[in-house]
Amino acid sequence: MMNTVAMSIMGSKRMEMLANVRQIKVPKSGYVLAERLREEILKDTYPVGSPLPTERELVSATGLSRGSVREALRILESQGLVETKAGRYGGSTVSQPSDDLLASHINLYAKGRSVSLLSLIEVRLALEPMVAQLAAQSRTEEDLGQLQKIAKRLDSAADSEVEVFLEENANWHDALTGASHNELLCAFAKSVRGLMYEASRIENFASQDVRRRVCAAHHRIFDAIAAGDSEAARRRVEKDLMAYARDLEAALAAVAKSGTKSVSDV
Repeated sequence: MMNTVAMSIMGSKRMEMLANVRQIKVPKSGYVLAERLREEILKDTYPVGSPLPTERELVSATGLSRGSVREALRILESQGLVETKAGRYGGSTVSQPSDDLLASHINLYAKGRSVSLLSLIEVRLALEPMVAQLAAQSRTEEDLGQLQKIAKRLDSAADSEVEVFLEENANWHDALTGASHNELLCAFAKSVRGLMYEASRIENFASQDVRRRVCAAHHRIFDAIAAGDSEAARRRVEKDLMAYARDLEAALAAVAKSGTKSVSDV
């Protein structure tokens, strides 16, 4: 029989050997299938609008359970790559990630990490002047017509309808972004602007003076874009955003001093 010392030595060696073996993490099968399908979608094996194989076909082809296949499809749906409809004539169809999907992720990130209002303003200052510059270079007659229509509604709401004014102001900036015809820049700018729209709803921010200044600034920006003057459009947006930042900072200081709530908190 093996003596106690020998057993102790062997036990120590076994422990040394195990210390060099790292824990093996095996991904869930649903995640693996989602990754494989995602690669095929991004390679355009399945173009936008085309159906993916059915659940039954995926179960048969992969040997996975129906639950794992459904988990993979849910992952792809959360990433905006497929749309799934239930029912007899349902199934999963390849789609494109939307601006709203990006906005929801950025919104969650900003709120979850308590990103400061100053940081949001800095992002707008980095993005929107470039948007205006591109809009002056790339806008179409349809883009100009859309900006003019919104500007008229904005002017009409400036004297009394604060909520309508704030919504139309956001719509005007969305139309300006669309006139740049840069999809990625549009998606980022719209995502940040959604957060800024919420911030702009604090009490006493959109005073009549602020609303009139915004309308005047929009008309000047529009004139530069319509004339194709990209540098003037860029400068005027920068000036508008700087004034916006000062107005918002003053309103926030007043709210902090008075202890009143923002509109969105009521």
